[in-house]
Amino acid sequence: MVRCGAAALRKYSNFIDNLRVYVRGGTGGMGYPNLGGEGGRGGDVWFVARERTTLKSIREKYPHKRFIAGTGANSSVKALKGEKGKDREVHVPLGISVLDDDGKQIGELNAAGEKFLAARGGLGGSLATNFLPCKGQRRTVHLDLKLIADVGLVGFPNAGKSSLLSKISHAKPEIANYAFTTIQPELGKIMYADYKQISVADLPGLIEGAHANKGMGHRFLKHVERTKQLLLVVDISGFQLSTKTQFRTAFETILLLTKELELYKEELVTKPALLAINKMDLPCAKDNLDKLMTQLENPQDFLHLLEEEMIPANTLEFREVIPISTYTGEGIEELKACLRKSIDEQAEQVNEEYRKKKLLLLQTSKEQVNRGWHS
Repeated sequence: MVRCGAAALRKYSNFIDNLRVYVRGGTGGMGYPNLGGEGGRGGDVWFVARERTTLKSIREKYPHKRFIAGTGANSSVKALKGEKGKDREVHVPLGISVLDDDGKQIGELNAAGEKFLAARGGLGGSLATNFLPCKGQRRTVHLDLKLIADVGLVGFPNAGKSSLLSKISHAKPEIANYAFTTIQPELGKIMYADYKQISVADLPGLIEGAHANKGMGHRFLKHVERTKQLLLVVDISGFQLSTKTQFRTAFETILLLTKELELYKEELVTKPALLAINKMDLPCAKDNLDKLMTQLENPQDFLHLLEEEMIPANTLEFREVIPISTYTGEGIEELKACLRKSIDEQAEQVNEEYRKKKLLLLQTSKEQVNRGWHS
């Protein structure tokens, strides 16, 4: 049984994954009616993805959260065509979705250097506008962050996700003996001898009902969307959030985690998944593991153990099942090797699909050329 510390929940506010900002393009410059001169266009506001940037740093640096581009230069005798106003660039983290006030996604920034035009500058005064300048676009937008990682750790509180991340990477997440130890997402990198790196995201623990926003609910689940693969971390001895909640065995825990992912977004359960069975140093762990492996081999025979509404439509098929102990280090190296193998296989599959598409396009283009020669 684990208990939730109020202080731990309050600390989650230190991590920001959504920020509302105001953007306004610059006003155009005045035209010059006597000589037909055009004022310069107003500057634009751009969001630019940049590594080592956080929404928290944006809020601290710009507390008013207002970003306004420069005004276009007026037309004059010396310069009939006014210069464009200065653009305003706002550096944002990788993995940002840009949403309008209605919650509709209008942009996405996933790789360093990617840009999104947040507010266009107004036209300068010209004959078409009676030489009067136009105001720039203005709006309020939401910057919604979803972590990008190769692997996302999924599990109930106190399954040992934070301890695992500290064992396999150089990350130093907070580790303690209460629920919701992970109160903000943590990113770590597994370093291999050949310099290959795999990024791993430790995400706040799920509880039953997370899909309906219980516990940390959606603030956790949205970060799973951009991970390439899932690593479920399960306590071999089972899980109980409090004395008021039902005890769940390791097998029931796996089904409930699958159900929560499925209810939030069905595509999540189609991601490649591995299973780490933690705390193998505990008494009776070997017997519990034998029982769990039997259940995983024929899950349909044991679905009756759960209430009908908690049974997932599809059970996860794990590429690998690795027993581990973050306390003794058992299975950690094997787990790192399995993660490497799984990520490499997925990358090769993606490359193969890309090659097939390119080949198909080439063949189609040749057929069109041949038809052109014969017609």
